[in-house]
Amino acid sequence: MGAEEPLDVYSQTVIRIVEQVGPAVVSIQPARARRRRPVFEPMGSGFFITPDGYLLTNSHVTRHIRQPEITLIDGRTFPARLVGEDPVTDLAVLRVEHAGPFPAARLGNSARLRLGQLVVAIGNPLGFQFTVSAGIVSGLGRALQGPGGRVIEDIIQTDAALNPGNSGGPLVDSRGEVVGVCVATILGAENIAFAIPSHTAQWVAALLIKEGRVRRSYLGLLVQLRPLALGGEGQPAVGLEILEVEPRGPAARGGLREGDILVRIGGQSVRSLGELHRFLAHWPPGRPLQIHALRQNQIHTFTVIPEEAPSS
Repeated sequence: MGAEEPLDVYSQTVIRIVEQVGPAVVSIQPARARRRRPVFEPMGSGFFITPDGYLLTNSHVTRHIRQPEITLIDGRTFPARLVGEDPVTDLAVLRVEHAGPFPAARLGNSARLRLGQLVVAIGNPLGFQFTVSAGIVSGLGRALQGPGGRVIEDIIQTDAALNPGNSGGPLVDSRGEVVGVCVATILGAENIAFAIPSHTAQWVAALLIKEGRVRRSYLGLLVQLRPLALGGEGQPAVGLEILEVEPRGPAARGGLREGDILVRIGGQSVRSLGELHRFLAHWPPGRPLQIHALRQNQIHTFTVIPEEAPSS
């Protein structure tokens, strides 16, 4: 027999990603004493983000589990507690307080993602623990209706195969860095799945670990990323187009309306939905906020008084 042929570059890349990130991935289920379903069927996935036991997953995975339990790839099982959740972004943090240190995945920079880029999903779909699927980044800046009808913005679209149970697991790039948290598929659709970008997950997880929740100001808007061609030095290249304005909400009372394009908020350019979320998470409710928006090719200035987000 001849020497074994080396694997192709694509296979080597995927294997390296799995070996690097896989040990940090866990399945999440109710504690054994509370289960009404077979032991082999996990409720969802998650992954360690710190060696001392902090885990990132989806809010909808943990919402109905009073006593969560996690299982590592090596079969070890530990109880976990909910540190905090943020239904607005469908993210939650759990903590395992026993037997550390744990293998932790590294959160990467999802702002660098490009269409067509290789990504790998690791999770526990349909009870099949530690399943790997690979695909590409199919779309960026999507909006998705999440659990309970809430719209989740700034979503990554991928054709990596995801199924129930993948929720909360990592979406990983070729560097072995987590660029997204797998969140959903569309029933009946093929090769269309979604993940929350890591630049959102990173700041949400930090606030949940520190304070147990995310307090944010609320404008009453649904927006999407919109390229601009305004011309002129220093003009923003992108803005946030308003798709919907909540009647009698803060933005509506301030004069904003559907079709306006936000270009500056509080004196800062808004280049992504993530930037808007982070800004509102640090702006005190009730404090007047100046917003510059493009309407019929002219910049207008609006003063909006944000409220505290209902989910807070």
